[in-house]
Amino acid sequence: MLKKIAILTGAGMSAESGIRTFRDANGLWEDHDVMDVASPQGWEKDQELVLRFYNDRRRQLKEVEPNQGHLDLLHFEQNHDVVIITQNVDDLHERAGSQRIIHLHGELNKVRCTQQEDLVYDWDKDLVTGDLSKAGHQLRPHIVWFGEMVPMLERAVEEVATADIIIIIGTSMQVYPAASLVGYARPHTHIYYIDPHPQLNYELRQAANVTVIEEVATKGVNTCYQLINENQK
Repeated sequence: MLKKIAILTGAGMSAESGIRTFRDANGLWEDHDVMDVASPQGWEKDQELVLRFYNDRRRQLKEVEPNQGHLDLLHFEQNHDVVIITQNVDDLHERAGSQRIIHLHGELNKVRCTQQEDLVYDWDKDLVTGDLSKAGHQLRPHIVWFGEMVPMLERAVEEVATADIIIIIGTSMQVYPAASLVGYARPHTHIYYIDPHPQLNYELRQAANVTVIEEVATKGVNTCYQLINENQK
């Protein structure tokens, strides 16, 4: 029976491909204070640092490949109506072949106008000072920085609120507003949480039907697929 499945993915989804998590135990992102490279204040303080940081991330992305967890998600798409809602800014879901992806926090391979946010461009090279939008303004990384609105959040809420099954993969479920999404699930929606070190936040503790799979993504996605198949028999 066709089910609507909303899959929420975080840094743990891509970690096994070699992409470091957004923040390590010291609150750093690739050895940088996150507020220096992921906030409007950081951009105003040192634009060159921010541009260099994301150029490095963009080049790094070309050196990694989707892992087995990304590929195993395609099994769900063969039999169900699937949407992936990711906190990740990489393109590994796309490269694995997934079709419907919502990027909550933006995309590394896109840039946008600093003055007109609807002017967004595909971008796979370095971005430098002097690269302008068609409106004549400096381009910036198409990343949702701390303190900024999350423009795709409303669409993500709609997908979660109408899902029959929710699968959470590789996220601490502590960073809001993304962590609040499961709170919009319908009562008794079955939620599967895949993470080697799962942390059940308030919304998950309130949910009626949660299955925790304490595995990394490359193993846990397949485990989840098998469990869902068994539950449908």
